[in-house]
Amino acid sequence: MKAKELRDLTTAEIEQKVSGFKEELFNLRFQLATGQLDNPTRISVVRKEIARAKTVLRQRELGITS
Repeated sequence: MKAKELRDLTTAEIEQKVSGFKEELFNLRFQLATGQLDNPTRISVVRKEIARAKTVLRQRELGITS
């Protein structure tokens, strides 16, 4: 999901996405530890998605529009 797509969502929806991404990251790490992970690059992708969403939330807090 791109930052532009995130900016179109409401704050509550973005927070919901962040919690979903965190849950997915937890599951991916669990799969990695047990040796069941098929796509290890998905971990870094999900981490970047979380960072992107949190950045948009922080920009809204500060009143920064881009």
